[in-house]
Amino acid sequence: PSAQHSSLGLRALRSTLLPCRTIDGVTYPGNVKEKEVAKKQYEKAVSQGKTAGLVKASGRKLEKFTVSVNVAAGSKVTFELTYEELLKRRKGKYEMYLKVQPKQLVKHFEIEADIYEPQGISTLDAEASFITNDLLGSALTKSFSGKKGRVSFKPSLDQQRSCPTCTDSLLNGDFIITYDVNRESPANVQIVNGYFVHFFAPQGLPVVPKNVVFVIDVSGSMHGRKMEQTKDALLKILGDMKGEDYLNFILFSGDVITWKDDLVQATPENIEEARIFVKNIHDRGLTNINDGLLRGISMLNRAREEHRVPERSTSIIIMLTDGDANVGESRPEKIQENVRNAIGGKFPLYNLGFGNNLNYNFLESMALENHGLARRIYEDSDANLQLQGFYEEVANPLLTGVEVEYPENAIQDLTQNAYQHFYDGSEIVVAGRLLDEDMNNFKADVKGHGATNDLTFTEEVDMKEMEKALKEQDYIFGNYIERLWAYLTIEQLLEKRKNAHGEEKEKLTAQALDLSLKYHFVTPLTSMVVTKPEDNEDQTAIADKPGEGGPGRKHPTHQAGPPTPYLPAPASINRWFHLSSTSGRAHSSPFCDVPSVDGDPHFIIQVPQKDDAICFNIDEDPGTVLRLIQDPITGLTVNGQIIGEKGGDSNSKTRKTYFGKLGIANAHMDFRMEVTPEKIALWNGAAQSTFTWLDTVTITQDGLSVTINRKKNMVISFGDGVTFMVVLHQVWKKHPVHQDFLGFYVVDSHRMSAQTHGLLGQFFQPFDFKVSDIHPGSDPTKPDATMVVKNHRLTVTRGSQKDYRKDVNIGTKVACWFVHNNGQGLIDGVHRDYIIPDLF
Repeated sequence: PSAQHSSLGLRALRSTLLPCRTIDGVTYPGNVKEKEVAKKQYEKAVSQGKTAGLVKASGRKLEKFTVSVNVAAGSKVTFELTYEELLKRRKGKYEMYLKVQPKQLVKHFEIEADIYEPQGISTLDAEASFITNDLLGSALTKSFSGKKGRVSFKPSLDQQRSCPTCTDSLLNGDFIITYDVNRESPANVQIVNGYFVHFFAPQGLPVVPKNVVFVIDVSGSMHGRKMEQTKDALLKILGDMKGEDYLNFILFSGDVITWKDDLVQATPENIEEARIFVKNIHDRGLTNINDGLLRGISMLNRAREEHRVPERSTSIIIMLTDGDANVGESRPEKIQENVRNAIGGKFPLYNLGFGNNLNYNFLESMALENHGLARRIYEDSDANLQLQGFYEEVANPLLTGVEVEYPENAIQDLTQNAYQHFYDGSEIVVAGRLLDEDMNNFKADVKGHGATNDLTFTEEVDMKEMEKALKEQDYIFGNYIERLWAYLTIEQLLEKRKNAHGEEKEKLTAQALDLSLKYHFVTPLTSMVVTKPEDNEDQTAIADKPGEGGPGRKHPTHQAGPPTPYLPAPASINRWFHLSSTSGRAHSSPFCDVPSVDGDPHFIIQVPQKDDAICFNIDEDPGTVLRLIQDPITGLTVNGQIIGEKGGDSNSKTRKTYFGKLGIANAHMDFRMEVTPEKIALWNGAAQSTFTWLDTVTITQDGLSVTINRKKNMVISFGDGVTFMVVLHQVWKKHPVHQDFLGFYVVDSHRMSAQTHGLLGQFFQPFDFKVSDIHPGSDPTKPDATMVVKNHRLTVTRGSQKDYRKDVNIGTKVACWFVHNNGQGLIDGVHRDYIIPDLF
């Protein structure tokens, strides 16, 4: 690509993979299916030499995935992959890594990140592993003020060269953006559409003393660089130990060696003695993981039972190994059982796997069932820094026994809300659903044991105040909190599944799979497949129905002419990272008459044969639903509901009304769409998908294409020959009178039947009119005339209305003959004949 764009936002990060493929100018969205089903569909397409793509999770982590692509001979293909992720706070920062490896000089290279944080940004930085600070400084700009921040990296061609005369690029490595937010309150709760997310990160608490045992693999496979890097890391860790901490070292190979018989306090004298011990560590023998771990666990248990450590302290065991157990008890399941029974849930186990020659799944499973986690240490030059970095994450516990509580009978489907530890620099994230969306107040309590006392943090949310605040921040609209809840729930179900068996494992698998499919997530249970449908060799717009949960998707917009590559402008969300790259798509729009309705509501009937237009208004009360289009042959209907001004007087002669809701349906496809200025909801049968105006997304299925252009308009096409456009009009949120509304335009109607009717639909077929006797009217700038149309003689007035298809802000003036009295004489019957009881 000629440029890269990314955006940082909301502190929730999840790994949603939403690819689509543009094949020879036609866009096919990816479909999330069960892993084996997707694999077979992809393999079938590949075996036939067709273009296809497959995205699947790698291993057991949602954040790791692989992409397989097969391109048919002679095809031009753009593969678009949208990746979203929960930014997890570590060591006091949110970090976003972008892998930069263009493998060539790029004429216009740019990375942009826009950050929006309601709490305000406190720090913002960026660095690149592949470029010197002096050179980085001239190519990098970063700034933040209040709630907004921006990072831009634009190296010139010369700055990209590996040497002044070289043609290869030095851009090869990580571009890392870090930031944090203001934390005046320890907690932040956000509630949208019945779902909530609760972020918790207290500041300024004293560190709880820790009792830590390091269980270190010193088998023969640790010989050389691994051992030296491990010793370097341990020496650095010793320098960071606090005086009130207690520690010990246990080394295991074929047998087990301890530094001291019991835990000792981290006094300067003991730390110096420990340094000498670490420097003299050397590798030997085989790998007895079982006995090494049980010795360390026993030491921690005995220290607590014999009161050798402070009452208000916490215990941690950290094991590092580079291989599998091969002496003593070597069965992974038996080791897990022994460790689980010995720890008894009293403290966490952290497992560090050094290199790739080990059973990492075993280490991870054992850590998770003992309230810890596993981390792979890669055999790179910075392995010692990786070890130190992990220790820094757990070096400063601020709370133990953390429980997040909410009012009884107020919530459901809660994600994990109990934690053994809260570490300084991290963050607890809990999400759930509200049972009562109309509640006035929402209260959350976080309880935990601190270094000196027990603590309860209470966060009270005034729902009305929150709703008011969120309406001012349009980034918040949509269902991102619901998707965050789904992501956390899936992640936790998969973790529980690793140590479950039989019926319980089947139940957890089914729950995780159901959510993965519902929310269109690529997980270890699902894959996403993109193939060109077999019956679509010559058609221009056909694809399987995309999965639900669409916000975040970025798909090409309709453009006239040949496909044109483009990169979307960065979006802004709070701690939510989104990265995508797309290419444009051609769209044809033949039309005859072009009816539309916008504004007050102003109906405009453009008549190309006459090079002229007729317009009329409908004056009805807010809440009235009008039938705009009805075609019994194609099954298409379009209806619109009228809204008024804020606090408007319904009896006022000067009142303004608009369309605030549109209902578009196709009975033959069992398809419905409800459009408001806030969101777009689609139903395929009973299945619902919801999008917001903050997305740029294309949804396609057999005979249907829907394109939402962020905060601008949306285009709905039913096959070739029926295309509608909905325009979003946004006003100043604090405006005392006006509110957001919608405009509706018929771009193409030539495939609709002659039986089509409705306030707009009746004008799809050609009709004639004649204008004569043009003379001054009551307004000297707007002459009156006589119009003969549909065997009626009417007095009409020359005026103009706005067409907002091309420019939603300014619009284009359309001169027209205005028909008075709600279009009487122009429309069939009277306007009240078109009032219907509801939107569908």
